[in-house]
Amino acid sequence: MSDRPDAEAGRLAFSPLDPRRMRALLPDLAPWHSSRDFRLLWLAGLVTVFGSFLTFVAVPLQLKELTGSTFAVGAVGAAELVPLIICGLYGGALADALDRRTLILWTEGGLGVLTGVLFLNAALPHPPTWPLYVVAALVSALTGLQRPALQAMVPRIVPHEQLPAATTLNHMRWQVGAIAGPSLAGVLITFAGVRCAYLLDTASYAASLALTLGLRPSPPSPGAQRPSLSGVLEGARYAWSRKELLGTYVIDLAAMFFAFPTAIFPFLADDLGAPWSLGLMYAAGAVGSLLVSVTAGWAPRVHHHGRMVVGAAAGWGAAMTMAGWMTDVWLVLLFLAVAGGCDMVSGLFRSTLWDQTIPDELRGRLAGIELLSYSVGPQLGQVRVGAMAALTGVRASVWAGGLACLASVGLLALALPKLLSYDRRTDEHAVRMREREAAVAEAA
Repeated sequence: MSDRPDAEAGRLAFSPLDPRRMRALLPDLAPWHSSRDFRLLWLAGLVTVFGSFLTFVAVPLQLKELTGSTFAVGAVGAAELVPLIICGLYGGALADALDRRTLILWTEGGLGVLTGVLFLNAALPHPPTWPLYVVAALVSALTGLQRPALQAMVPRIVPHEQLPAATTLNHMRWQVGAIAGPSLAGVLITFAGVRCAYLLDTASYAASLALTLGLRPSPPSPGAQRPSLSGVLEGARYAWSRKELLGTYVIDLAAMFFAFPTAIFPFLADDLGAPWSLGLMYAAGAVGSLLVSVTAGWAPRVHHHGRMVVGAAAGWGAAMTMAGWMTDVWLVLLFLAVAGGCDMVSGLFRSTLWDQTIPDELRGRLAGIELLSYSVGPQLGQVRVGAMAALTGVRASVWAGGLACLASVGLLALALPKLLSYDRRTDEHAVRMREREAAVAEAA
């Protein structure tokens, strides 16, 4: 009888339903509890993401209705590309030279105004198409100015050891908005038109701005340089000198360029005989990402982040290949969800590697380069998939892109061995950052 409690404890320790094991899979909420500014930034981002996805669905659908052309829809990516490149790099320099909170506030207000312009254009009896391209370009420019400040602000308001958890929570925020936004957009646009989607997005920016006003100031580091071309080049040289960082950029760029088919989802839904599935297609990837996020308690125990980035990018390409081959809409949705899960894994470990190894005085400029890596790829991918769909057909443009993604990721991984060998326990940059953060904490 005396041995029974030990036996029960042993069975519990190895039980797959052990509450301790279940808790270990759940995301860590420590950043939410420890940082008031993180909570405000997280809530503001949630509202913005939700509203932005309404417009993300409305713009291509409105263009499809006005033009009926896959090329015209894909051309939105081309309109966004140049402003994103220029303003992303300059925005990184601004984030290192100015108060990051102030930069976020001004750009958030500008984005709300531009969404209001889309609403006014949609309210016209015969809306022209050119305002959609102009607004898309301006939104891309403001996003390029804002995103580096948002990215660089997180390591300031969250303790170093909580950065993986903060990354997971930020991805989860995006996924909740990415599921709810497109799902609601499909219903709204069907019954109330695109004007309603644009109006709600405008209101979301107003709410986000109110939350952002509560953030504490985030001034530049002591001795920060004025925004300049030389400062941008300094950040680029630093990124080039670290081949593991460079690897995360180029692999994500290649994966998104070859296998990002969202621009032609309205046409894919029609091709599958399921126009009702459009909102689900936009939301499917976020569902897969969310499933990974809510079970990401294992992520802090992974040390080889580069290997996870490579494997996840390959999984993204394979899933998109299968989505293009499938003729049943539910199987297409399944593989889009799998792709979203792979993208979440890649994004989680890319962000963790960046946040834990880049010094604060360079975070803005490196965040600008990072913005290009995960945003330019999708913009170019929209152009590629739209043009290829016009030439070869909708489904062929999806599966061929998935195969090209697989090939490019494999070649890049072979060409960048430092990415595969990265280990956060021994990497000199990660060790240096841990020592610096510990010294700052001790001094405080």
